[in-house]
Amino acid sequence: MRDTDQGRGGLWLYERNDARVIEAFRRGEFDYLEGAQEVHEADFFRAIAERKILAKLAASYPTPRRKHDVPLWVYIASDLSMRFHGEHHFHALPYVIRVGGLVPAFGPELGQKVTHPTTGDVTLRCEGFNDKNDYDRETPCDQDTVRKLARATPAARLERWFNESVVGIFKQHHAFDAEGLFIGDATYLFVPDNPRYEGSSRLLFDEEGHPVDGERYARMTPEQQARCQWRRCYKLVSLLHTNRAAEFFLYGGLRVVAGKDHECPVLYQRVKDFVQYHGRGVMKRLILDRGFIDGPEIGHCKKALGVDVLIPAKRGMDVYEDVIGMAEGGLLTFVPWSAAAIAAPAMAVHRPERIRKREAARQKTLAARKAKAAATAVPAPAAVPAPGRAGRKQAAAGATAPPAPVPKPQCIRSEMAVVADLETFTTCSVPVQALINREHYDDGHYEYWVLLDTAPVADAQRTRAEYGLRPAIEERHRQLKCFSDLEAFSARVFNLVVHQVVFVLLTYSLLQWYLLRQERKDLTRQTPPRTQQRLQPTQTVLLLYYKNYVAYLTPLQHQELVLSLSATAQKKILAKTRRLRRHLARAFLHPRPL
Repeated sequence: MRDTDQGRGGLWLYERNDARVIEAFRRGEFDYLEGAQEVHEADFFRAIAERKILAKLAASYPTPRRKHDVPLWVYIASDLSMRFHGEHHFHALPYVIRVGGLVPAFGPELGQKVTHPTTGDVTLRCEGFNDKNDYDRETPCDQDTVRKLARATPAARLERWFNESVVGIFKQHHAFDAEGLFIGDATYLFVPDNPRYEGSSRLLFDEEGHPVDGERYARMTPEQQARCQWRRCYKLVSLLHTNRAAEFFLYGGLRVVAGKDHECPVLYQRVKDFVQYHGRGVMKRLILDRGFIDGPEIGHCKKALGVDVLIPAKRGMDVYEDVIGMAEGGLLTFVPWSAAAIAAPAMAVHRPERIRKREAARQKTLAARKAKAAATAVPAPAAVPAPGRAGRKQAAAGATAPPAPVPKPQCIRSEMAVVADLETFTTCSVPVQALINREHYDDGHYEYWVLLDTAPVADAQRTRAEYGLRPAIEERHRQLKCFSDLEAFSARVFNLVVHQVVFVLLTYSLLQWYLLRQERKDLTRQTPPRTQQRLQPTQTVLLLYYKNYVAYLTPLQHQELVLSLSATAQKKILAKTRRLRRHLARAFLHPRPL
């Protein structure tokens, strides 16, 4: 229902009530009629508006302005719509508004479809929120308004808004799982090599994208040094929340710093701020990579914050050498690791009998063909060099040909052992448990890797499965960089760099919440473009408005409704329709020059 308490700039929301609107239409009463494709973006905006999420985001936004000609909820919704479509250039806002679901979500008071008097194109006519425009508005707010407010918002305040207010809104709407699993990580955000990117760093990276310091560079061969390159970058440090089944992914904290800054103190400060602002018991488990090993901070997380940390040990650490020595000395009892033992049960799929028979016959035929091919295979004869000079060159080349590459050993089985209450991690103020993993390979050798856990390891299978969730945050970074252009910064101002990162992660998290609400867990792991493709519009609907309500009708439903009206109602509908047509014909008299 439309919020009328906030005046002209209030948050408009129409309640869907098909029966009430149709009843009024049968009496000859309605306010507006509009055709639209029912895209999922419109339903997304309705969902965050109905649950008051959009209003809460606007109420807590750290605006630097004392006066706003455009309501903050319109500014935030417009920015979310841009990121929803993977667009970060503010000048593209008018085009995003025309094709997106923002206007259909909030009804005709935000915008109406009209015909441009010069080009004849169908465009939008928006009433706006002030009387300062000399030309008719084609968007609820100008793109320059959105850009200037984004630029003026300090980066530190925007990050704090996300880490405190936005995450607090998710908490209010019970978006956090009871187990409190969080994953922490850092990733580089690369930009063009332009020193005008405020707060960026220029670092040397190897061919695998890892930074190289002077000592490591000196140990490299000339070939390895030649493959290194200088790149300018920022660093994003973030916290990601999920559950044990990895059914959703919500960002619970972020910080954008210079690429040269070490991520370890930044991440642990985010953890402290999270617990301080949102309380103990929300974050219960923190899964990290070995780059975040810091004994005092790990102990502080356990003792002062109530957060258990699961992290791999580095080779050379005393605790690592101790448990490996125990394993080599035969002092530990290893049990096999089985991923299938902790995997979620597969959903039963019904297959008709004829399909099962057809698949069995196909597999039998394939097996027979493979057996026949293996039995009739004849070794290829050795190549005979051609006579003459070409033959001598071929023979010489064959004599010096490099040997065939040796296949990489494959892991054939894995086993685990647990050592409890170790105190040889001397910088950590709490005992840790060690989960020793031994991987056996097909060439006969084996290797170790060790997980350190501040929580008691009651089930080694379960603990190792928890650490298997850690790559989920790396996959989110990959998806947002490749498919949402997370690091495609068109502006060099640090405020706008942070603004883009914050709103991309905010849009992604809100979409995850929306998909869970729609019971579409099958889409939460998909890339943003794939999610949009799976939720493409399926039909065109007619939106019939009456007072604060709206009805969704198919064209045939509307046609049946009109043809079944009484004569009195038909006259009233006809008169109202003609008034609306005259109004819309005169609504766009002062278009902006082309």
